[in-house]
Amino acid sequence: MTTEIVGTDAGDARITWHRAGRPRLVLALGHGAGGGVEARDLRALAEALPGHGVTVALVEQPWRVAGKKVAPAPKTLDTGWRGVWPALAEPGLPVVSGGRSAGARVACRTAAGLGAHAVLALSFPLHPPGRPEKSRAEELLGAGVPTLVVQGGSDPFGRPEEFPQGGFGMVQVPYADHGFAVPKRAETTPERVLEIITGGVREWIASLV
Repeated sequence: MTTEIVGTDAGDARITWHRAGRPRLVLALGHGAGGGVEARDLRALAEALPGHGVTVALVEQPWRVAGKKVAPAPKTLDTGWRGVWPALAEPGLPVVSGGRSAGARVACRTAAGLGAHAVLALSFPLHPPGRPEKSRAEELLGAGVPTLVVQGGSDPFGRPEEFPQGGFGMVQVPYADHGFAVPKRAETTPERVLEIITGGVREWIASLV
């Protein structure tokens, strides 16, 4: 594991590299607006995928690196993501652009312009909680590249059945909320949640290469 500071027009971002021995591609993962790259789904992917030929790059947006607690406007998040892209592409491998929540939105909005190989959207916030009329489906459908959504069955930002049909793949995580936490009495355990996420992503990536 190595870290790299990358200057962008939005400030300094940080990449934590989890490198595969014989990488086939790079999976770049951004974090959400309410947390950083310590999110358990991001960490689980960073631990699981390098053994399968996938170098994982966990990207911390400049606002997090600067120690701020509130995420900036979407345009600024996009600027930060575009700024780190040359470093992500530097190994010369296909880059899958991804992230959780707000990071998933960034990946979708910028994928076509950056030449991303595909998009991985973890906990895509389809709408604000309780406001299904405020749909962000156009961002997801507009990615322009193969896309996989990994969504909790009880996510208040959009349950799997609320998503439009077609245009992307879907991995459902039963009982999970926006952070992929499950109730104590749920049939799906926290350990099984991570298995579903990492297994689903691994199979999808294998289909891309």
